[in-house]
Amino acid sequence: MTNPNDTQAPFDPFGAFSGLRETIMENWSKAMIDLVNSEEYARASGAMLDNYLAMSAPFQKALEKAMAQSLAQFNMPSRQEIITLAERLTNIEMKLDDLDAKLDELLRERAGSKQASPKPRQASGQSGAASTGAGKER
Repeated sequence: MTNPNDTQAPFDPFGAFSGLRETIMENWSKAMIDLVNSEEYARASGAMLDNYLAMSAPFQKALEKAMAQSLAQFNMPSRQEIITLAERLTNIEMKLDDLDAKLDELLRERAGSKQASPKPRQASGQSGAASTGAGKER
């Protein structure tokens, strides 16, 4: 019985080309890994990236200017305006956190001072002076 997965390729009935293809792909893969991991490749890639960034900078500036003008016409904030607003909100949030911490500290100090100096006890129906002994006869 024949397995349907073992069908022979019509142009490679003996499987010689598939073995050759695997060998070529394996060798090509090793060569490309060696090339990409080399110092020369890293330098060449860095140089190409530097050139690309240098060449695209004027276009990027022109695009940013056109975008800012378009956003202004539509009464929409620019990226820089959003960043500035986010920075201001962050500063406000930090100040609120500081105020909250100071308020918590003051409340703890106030609660601590109340516990350190307890109120004089009063017996039921007697005034404070009578309970401390100030009203006793001599």
